Amino acid sequence: MRDPYEVLGVPRTATTDEIKTAYRTLAKKYHPDNYADSPLADVANEKMQEVNEAYDAIMNGTANASGNGGAYQSGSAGNDYSYIRSCISLRRLEEAEGLLEQIPNERRDAEWYYLKGEINYSRGWVDQAFSYYSMAYKMAPNNPDYQRMYESLRQQRSGGFRTTRGGDPTAGACSICQGLLCADCCCECFGGDLIPCC
Repeated sequence: MRDPYEVLGVPRTATTDEIKTAYRTLAKKYHPDNYADSPLADVANEKMQEVNEAYDAIMNGTANASGNGGAYQSGSAGNDYSYIRSCISLRRLEEAEGLLEQIPNERRDAEWYYLKGEINYSRGWVDQAFSYYSMAYKMAPNNPDYQRMYESLRQQRSGGFRTTRGGDPTAGACSICQGLLCADCCCECFGGDLIPCC
């Protein structure tokens, strides 16, 4: 692989924010959704994978910082995670989750928990996502991505709607009944009747 810093177009002295900005710019440019019906789809996919691998290499600390010819030292988790990150961005959540589950327990680091949180959050399972984001943040509290998602979900959970997998089935039923009663009152104001027995 080429030097990760060269792939992202940033100097080795780049800050974390500069690296993230460069990554987001390239991810928008090469995202496969932009090339769905294009003959360049394969090229974009390859480029996106290269960008993901470079980003993971730098963020996981597996890029060689000595600057000796742009050498790249591959970290095994970084390679796993770059493809999983691609799957999540393509909404191939089952594939991403399957790959994460194949990683042995002793190699499940903060990034593993963060990506597991991303999968759950993409499915709308906020409570489960928060649990994984919390673990990622606890393991690596200085990572701004982990901190941002942890804080965002913590605030969301403290005062607003949240979706859970499993959970209390009566909570959803009560909300539905309340909504129907409210809709019935509105209908009756305009001469209709949504629920004849009330």
